[in-house]
Amino acid sequence: MANKNLLVELFVEELPPKALKKLGESFSGVLLEQLKAQGLATADSKLTAFASPRRLAAHITNVAAQGADKAVSQKLMPVSVGLDASGNASPALLKKLQALGADASAVPGLKRAMDGKAEALFYDSTVKGAKLAEGLQKALHESLAKLPIPKIMTYQLQDGWSDVKFVRPAHGLVALHGSEVVPVHALGLQSGRSTQGHRFEAAKATVSLDDADSYAATLEKDGAVIAGFEARRAEIVRQLEAAAAKVGGGARPIEDEALLDEVTALVERPNVLVCEFEKEFLAVPQECLILTMKANQKYFPLLDAQGKLTNKFLLVSNIRPQDASAVTGGNERVVRPRLADAKFFFDQDRKKTLESRVAGLAKVVYHNKLGTQGERIERVRAIAKVIGAQLGSDHLAHQADTAARLAKADLLTDMVGEFPELQGIMGGYYARHDQLGDDVASAIEDHYRPRFAGDALPRNDVGVVVALADKLETLAGLFAIGQLPTGDKDPFALRRHALGIVRMLMERDLPLNLGDLVVEALGLFPQAQPGTAEQLTDFIYDRLAGSLREQGYSAQEVDAVLALKPQRLGDVAKRLAAVRAFAALPEAPALAAANKRISNILKKAEQADAHVNPQLLKEEAEKALYEATQKIAPQAGTRFDAGDYTGSLQALAALRGPVDAFFDDVMVNAEEADLRLNRLGLLATLHQAMNRVADLSRLAQ
Repeated sequence: MANKNLLVELFVEELPPKALKKLGESFSGVLLEQLKAQGLATADSKLTAFASPRRLAAHITNVAAQGADKAVSQKLMPVSVGLDASGNASPALLKKLQALGADASAVPGLKRAMDGKAEALFYDSTVKGAKLAEGLQKALHESLAKLPIPKIMTYQLQDGWSDVKFVRPAHGLVALHGSEVVPVHALGLQSGRSTQGHRFEAAKATVSLDDADSYAATLEKDGAVIAGFEARRAEIVRQLEAAAAKVGGGARPIEDEALLDEVTALVERPNVLVCEFEKEFLAVPQECLILTMKANQKYFPLLDAQGKLTNKFLLVSNIRPQDASAVTGGNERVVRPRLADAKFFFDQDRKKTLESRVAGLAKVVYHNKLGTQGERIERVRAIAKVIGAQLGSDHLAHQADTAARLAKADLLTDMVGEFPELQGIMGGYYARHDQLGDDVASAIEDHYRPRFAGDALPRNDVGVVVALADKLETLAGLFAIGQLPTGDKDPFALRRHALGIVRMLMERDLPLNLGDLVVEALGLFPQAQPGTAEQLTDFIYDRLAGSLREQGYSAQEVDAVLALKPQRLGDVAKRLAAVRAFAALPEAPALAAANKRISNILKKAEQADAHVNPQLLKEEAEKALYEATQKIAPQAGTRFDAGDYTGSLQALAALRGPVDAFFDDVMVNAEEADLRLNRLGLLATLHQAMNRVADLSRLAQ
């Protein structure tokens, strides 16, 4: 029988919108995986996943009505147990064969093969391929069992006795192989060929599907539903862009992938409409208005060509009435109180200065082991003062102290109480209202940055200082009390904080010593145990290593540079470039291997300081190496001190010949103690000279 395409649909009540995309991908993906495992789908079978607010479906091509037969070899038992001395079958063997549907006539055909140290009997048989109905039943069961359901509900079936546990009540099951119904069941439902369309706009109350391939087209034509998640999303994007173009003036909808996914999961037949609100609300910070429209109403605010919020927004409706005025008017009435609340909060908050709110932070608990936000602010201020003094003048330190003192004050405002996502942002607005100056206001706004991968860094030096101090205080405090990330769990986002520190130190090329910063921050926490500074520093270097590998540097390059734990992270990129250039030299492999050999020798040596007595150099090879080191090491050192790391490493290439000759002709561990220590001192001197930029031994294969 020829292979046909398969369609499976589960029709349910409205699914959780934020989970819909993953539910659809999982449902269809596991179905295909299970059908392939049973030989019912092939490697060439193509999957099309469908997910709408009220359905999960999968279309799979090239599905067989029955899987191919399989040859199976099954181990029975050791020969010594299955056969007696005369080669006759034992009762145990006959019983085993009977369980497999065979009898004594199968004994002569049994195969013998070694299984470990003993010879065993194997029974070869052919297993009939699974029929589609039974194979799909198993696949459907697995698919439903593995759904990433955020929260399960329990509901009763129509018989009034049985109950089902699932994400939402299910009302229909479709399973079509070509045009034929595949008899399967799930969640108390039997499969058929009919489903339901849009609640209000379907052309037919019941949508009957002729075959698997007509699913999407029939559902759109008779059911007024765009079944595919991506197809529906693309249609929403098209309509959003068309509506914005119609508004004119360079208007564009705000870009928000998460909002777009959520709205796609809320509508079956998208219809984008233009709405507006009173211009007086534009006096409120646009972040507040945008957030309330997106978070509470799922609207797409419209921005002008300069990125400023307009008084128009786009609504994605689930219906297409001839006269949409009732829909737009209703949504305009709904959004007005939301915007009025935001305006009220903004007006009320500005009646008090940020400075007047600082005292209230002493009553806000930060962490039960780390005290209040007020205590935390004092620690951030202390770190900020130190960083500010190191980076610049007393003026920078003073501004950083002011910004640090006021950075968390907006936590006590009504606006941030309603919208926690606006913390920092509102502090910046209120600081400008209090006439604290743009540098301080921007620093308060930016001190949470970078909030996520790819986020911008603080705009000015004051912001960088406060952001560094804030993140260092967080890391130091939580490490001091042992609240470290474990596995994939990082409830305090410490990995993100560490990456933020790394990015600021590197991208701003700040002349700051990482180890000193960690010690300074941990000094504010009496709870810190010995070794915490090293633990926290290693944690930051681990984050740096991961970030560098993601940027395309090889593990060897990263290991070579970070093995030295460079304290100024702004140098790391230059060191990596130098290592990459060095590794391309023909001398690099031999020098890296020699460096690794030197490292191993020095580790085993009891006494080895970088001191050489020229009078004790006996062999020509060690004299040549000493002379080459005396000449080349200062050249490499001068370039290193000037920040020319590439030139420093390339200068070392001239050492390859003397190094190779030394190891060929000189016995390092000489019997005479003075010769041995002198040669170890020569190697230690060489090791120091070679490993200032990076640990070159890490480049050895």
